[in-house]
Amino acid sequence: MSTKPAPGPLCTRDSLASDFRALGLGPGETLLLHSSLSSLGWVCGGPVAVVMALLDVLGEGGTLVVPTHSSDNSDPAYWENPPVPEAWWADIRASTPAFDARTTPAVGVGVIPETVRNWPGAVRSCHPQTSFAAVGPRAAAIVDGHALDCRLGEHSPLARLEEGGARVLLLGAGFDSCTAFHLAEYRVPSPRVDNSFAVMTPQGRRWATVRDTSITSDRFDDLGADFERERPVVRGTVGGAEARLFDLSDAVSHAEGWLPEHRPRTGTN
Repeated sequence: MSTKPAPGPLCTRDSLASDFRALGLGPGETLLLHSSLSSLGWVCGGPVAVVMALLDVLGEGGTLVVPTHSSDNSDPAYWENPPVPEAWWADIRASTPAFDARTTPAVGVGVIPETVRNWPGAVRSCHPQTSFAAVGPRAAAIVDGHALDCRLGEHSPLARLEEGGARVLLLGAGFDSCTAFHLAEYRVPSPRVDNSFAVMTPQGRRWATVRDTSITSDRFDDLGADFERERPVVRGTVGGAEARLFDLSDAVSHAEGWLPEHRPRTGTN
């Protein structure tokens, strides 16, 4: 048995709920969460306790939303971490399972979103790469209508969250995880690119390619630092994690002004 002490602090459902309330979260609001479970410390009950604490604070009228992205459903020609041999590309395109909102696991966004995805009553948007899952009375309205050619733009849950006055909680996560900034990319000059994935259609599974806005989190850390200086951002601690809470619409608005000046992009449509 290891004698290494458990990483602290100890977090429980009740202590987390208390920390969320102290940060400013309250009943009835809509919240987009980006999270790192390990940043919190030793959580009694793991990700389930975190989700329960958030739902305790948001109450029956509140809605919790998380990214449940599945970036591995993509063209292997562009994979870098790690790349795969070109000789495999055709087989991967032919064999990648079609996205299924019920069963396709979230990839690269942490264990808390995967827990929300499987929560009783959770619903999920149907984009093969950039889906979101939600629990609460506004969940269906937020995730419905996620277009295949709009990963994180006007026809995605991000725009519905903006319309609904949602706030963003970065829980042990940095601004490089802030998907709200991507909505601004659709509103400023940005290249258009081909985007491919496996999808289910009435005719069965197929490999589809659509035209979409090019998205990247490059310099989102710089954008976030500038946003934090210029706009209201509540900072605090939840367990052992640094937390930031802010209006999603503020983040998008600030990014719309910052991106063309500090990260101009050009390309073909």
